[in-house]
Amino acid sequence: MDTGAILFALGLTIFAGLSTGIGSIMSFFSKKFNPKFLAGALGFSAGVMIYVSMIEIFVKAREALGAYYGEKPGYIYTTIAFFVGVALIAIIDKLIPSYENPHEISNIDHEAENAERTDGRLMRMGLFSALAIGIHNFPEGLATFMGALTDPTMGISIAVAIAIHNIPEGIAVSAPIYYATKSRKKAFWLSFLSGFSEPVGALLGFFILRNVFNDATFGLIFAGVAGIMVYISLDELLPTAEEYGEHHVAIGGLIAGMAVMAVSLLLFA
Repeated sequence: MDTGAILFALGLTIFAGLSTGIGSIMSFFSKKFNPKFLAGALGFSAGVMIYVSMIEIFVKAREALGAYYGEKPGYIYTTIAFFVGVALIAIIDKLIPSYENPHEISNIDHEAENAERTDGRLMRMGLFSALAIGIHNFPEGLATFMGALTDPTMGISIAVAIAIHNIPEGIAVSAPIYYATKSRKKAFWLSFLSGFSEPVGALLGFFILRNVFNDATFGLIFAGVAGIMVYISLDELLPTAEEYGEHHVAIGGLIAGMAVMAVSLLLFA
């Protein structure tokens, strides 16, 4: 496999993972950023991820598995792999209690207001969020990496969508740690480094699978990635977007994301 393509895919994955640092910076100025803008951005990210998953990634997986196993069995295996991906990320979410879940961030501002009495709890919340984000980002890193290896244009779209998705995760880590320690530097670096699990997940997946990489493994991975991305969008991005802003802002962002993704696929088809 071309070394340049691998480095490009890895670079995109690092960009997507380390965007948690953007959320970290935003959390320090939480009174200045516009929640509606973040809601729209999260909706946009969900739109990109849902559209590219169902229109592009699922279809490519079906074509690859169809070529390997035959059209009907290939379609069956694609569908099964899609729901295996959904089940995988759902199990990861289930294993992480909601208090430590990086997407359950609605109480951070309330906790911050009572920081004098809850420093220990805030620190624990931030550290557990960092650990939870690390677990979540493994499959996301593989999704970005595999997408970029297959189609650089699609890889860029996935990376940008996941980068937007990672912003509130950065807030979830940095805000409680900042209010507990009063250290911007510690809060920023813990948040920033929590995104490193994304390129780590991508590289582990690649090195484990590269010796058995063919149409079958490609199709199964891609179908699973589509399931993971749809689940993330529906279970995490849209609910979080609605917590930050109005319903119509989130849905408007969703439709805009789908439209931009559709135009980009048409332009580079």
